[in-house]
Parts: sequence; C-alpha cells; structure tokens
Amino acid sequence: MPKGNNYITLEGFKRLQAELSNLIKHERPNIVEIVSWAAGNGDRSENGDYIYGKKKLRQIDSRIKFLTNIIEDADIVQPNEKINTEKVFFGAYINLIQDQKEKSLNLRIVGQHETTHEKHYISWVSPLGKSLLGREKKEMVSIDINGIHTNYTIINIDY
Repeated sequence: MPKGNNYITLEGFKRLQAELSNLIKHERPNIVEIVSWAAGNGDRSENGDYIYGKKKLRQIDSRIKFLTNIIEDADIVQPNEKINTEKVFFGAYINLIQDQKEKSLNLRIVGQHETTHEKHYISWVSPLGKSLLGREKKEMVSIDINGIHTNYTIINIDY
C-alpha cells in the first residue's frame, strides 16, 4: 500500500458517513435553531446561549468539512476470496502474544481515521501496524517505540 492513501474498511466508511449525516440532519439544525432564538434575545455580547451556540456551530462545520474531505478521498479496502488468510493484510483481525508478559492482544489493522482504543483498532501506518503487514502466523514481530523494544508473536489471523 503506497503511503498517503486514505485506506478505510467498509465498516469505517459507513460509520463516517453516519456521523456526517447526523451532523448535517440533526446536530447542526438544532444548534442553528438555538443560535437564532438566542440572537433574538437582545445583546449578543453577554448572551451565553448565542456565544456558545456560535462556537458549537463552528466546531460542527469544521467537523463536517473534515468528514466530507475524508469520505471523498476514501479508498475502501475489502478482503476478497483470493487473499492469503495466512498473512496479515489491511483489515485483518490479529491475535498476538507479547513475549515479555505472555499477554494476549487482539487487534485489527484499519485506516488512520477509524482507529479506536476501545476496539483495539490500530492504523496500518502505526509502528505496530506497519510491522505486522505481510507477516504470517507464528512469526515474531519486533518493534521499538520511544526506545522500548517489544516482541510479539502472531497467534491467529482472521478476516
């Protein structure tokens, strides 16, 4: 995968579309309504609803622009039947063992804009993500992050 591309899973793409739709159809109109109401209440310089509403509106508009750009530039990657399921590619679910701690770790390699700590989704351009791509089951991966050396062994790969 060439650097700079906006790779994303289909699920991640749908989540971004849903967030954009919610902002445009629900959140933004609600804030516009509050700002309009607050503007009609007189002095805007001391009107907390108006000041907060305008700030919130700028944040929503900024997020809408950001999501629109990401969605327009997205390159959706879906595993196909011909993929070698014994190797780690974009979208893979991986079970690893951290050698020093013998601690199991479940990850999924996803696009930069769909990473989450809660689901253990890591970006394909992260140090660990880069080092896992193309590797096979039972293969050891070594990474150095901020001077800390860690070894992982790939236990399972799923798509």
